[in-house]
Amino acid sequence: MRLSRSVRAALAGTVAVAVLPLAASAHAASDKAGGSAGAAAVTKRPKSLVIGIDGATFAKFDKAKMPRVKGLMAAGMTSTSNLYANPMAPTSSGPGWSTIATGTWPDKHKVVDNSFNGARYDLYPDYATRLEGAQSSLNTLVVGTWSPIPGTVFGPGVDTRLGGVSDADTTATAVSKLTTTDADATFVHLDDVDGAGHSYGTEHRAYLDALNTADTEIGRILDAVTSRATYADEDWQIIVTADHGHMPSGGHGGNTPAERQTFVIAKGAGFTPGSVRYDVKVTDIAPTVLNHFGVTPDPAWQLDGKPIGTLAPDAFDALRPSLGTRVDEGALSSTLKGWTTSAPTGWTIDNSAMPTGGVTEWRGWSFATDEFWTNTDLGQSRETNVRARNVFAVADSDEWDDKAHGAGQFDSTLVSPAFAVTGGASATVSYATNYKVDGPQTGDVYISFDGGPQQLLQSYRADRNAVERLTVAVPAGAATARLSFRYTGTNSAFWTIDQVALTSWSRAPARQCHGPRRVSAICNDYVNMSISARVLSRCSCFVPGVRGEVRTR
Repeated sequence: MRLSRSVRAALAGTVAVAVLPLAASAHAASDKAGGSAGAAAVTKRPKSLVIGIDGATFAKFDKAKMPRVKGLMAAGMTSTSNLYANPMAPTSSGPGWSTIATGTWPDKHKVVDNSFNGARYDLYPDYATRLEGAQSSLNTLVVGTWSPIPGTVFGPGVDTRLGGVSDADTTATAVSKLTTTDADATFVHLDDVDGAGHSYGTEHRAYLDALNTADTEIGRILDAVTSRATYADEDWQIIVTADHGHMPSGGHGGNTPAERQTFVIAKGAGFTPGSVRYDVKVTDIAPTVLNHFGVTPDPAWQLDGKPIGTLAPDAFDALRPSLGTRVDEGALSSTLKGWTTSAPTGWTIDNSAMPTGGVTEWRGWSFATDEFWTNTDLGQSRETNVRARNVFAVADSDEWDDKAHGAGQFDSTLVSPAFAVTGGASATVSYATNYKVDGPQTGDVYISFDGGPQQLLQSYRADRNAVERLTVAVPAGAATARLSFRYTGTNSAFWTIDQVALTSWSRAPARQCHGPRRVSAICNDYVNMSISARVLSRCSCFVPGVRGEVRTR
């Protein structure tokens, strides 16, 4: 871990910037026509506050009390999820905060320890830097106790970057800036909880006291927000998160559930008070903040996260209430629910080629949560399955082979429902996948139109961890398409699939498109037929040399 955390020695320097005075006139509410004659709706200025509690173990929040954080949970959304572990990256602060700030996983931003050697912030900058690039008039502020937060993770494009010598100092600085300056997007990092975790472990009273101290400091920061003279004219989005957890005995960097679990607590417009979700990842924080300021992430940025408001459950997620407890996986808690082999509506599993026997939970394709599947056997790369959300499909020949079974290899096929397509056009097949090789195995994706012969769409023979987007030509006259995912293996590794979608496109009449900087072009691209009828009133096209999607008016 980083040096001298126990004494909280940290950077106290400042990147020279011009700090704008708080001006009420800059936040004056503007009126626009409402839904009825004479009505007016107030447009509030977007504001963002992200607070990071280094080393905060969410499972200890109840025991520690933490009334201010729990007040945010009651007023907003709470979601827990799990981080990666080696071989992607250890559960350390460098990778953790880089993931949160950039909206990408370590296999993209390349921060794999606290040295930051090899970091690709040039390709995947922090969200505040992206905000500055999109809207330079925004006032961005970063205050952090751990010096690499303002000095490395957040780049020089940020307006104000300040270091604190302690969390008390960091809090005082954040309160001052939020009270006296026109901060639009603020990130605050608190470090002392991590120090307590290293020194005492999560079971010690000192760790719980550190959580409560952080809660008090968060309360001061929140009070600074609500006491702003312009608060009534502002639309605040507030997010609290952590870079990793801690072991009961203290320390982190490994792959245990206590080290990997993190959380996102979010309050503001669009977040249902008291709601709990299972599909939100820490990579979603950056695009959620960008979206709050009206900045749509460019596909070229290759962010792994998505604005939380755009996330929607898939068919696999609907299985969560019916997930069961262990049968053969004795290493797991007897009360932990997290698997089923019963496919969701419309999906089927073909196990006709599967031998009898083997570990019950993994005989053929199964549906599972990360908490259940990953912890069946740690240290075998299951911790890299970070692009799956909530419940996902998994074929695991390695775990299945841990119990005696009939002759033959693992051989199972997952078949999708029939998706509607438009004949003679194109379709896009997308899904999150983590294909890991450790012995003889195959992974193949097929597509079949109107119940006809299967066509090979994609083959996997090497490791692949990504969100796939595959384009396929739809035969003339075709009305439906099914996808099949066939996995075979002999005590090898695994294949996970999630967020499967097939989007059909049809030609739209040429339309006049208007894009950024009033650039116009005739659009002959495709109209998405699978979203809603309303989409047919516009076309989506891309003008060479112009970044971002261009739509008709």
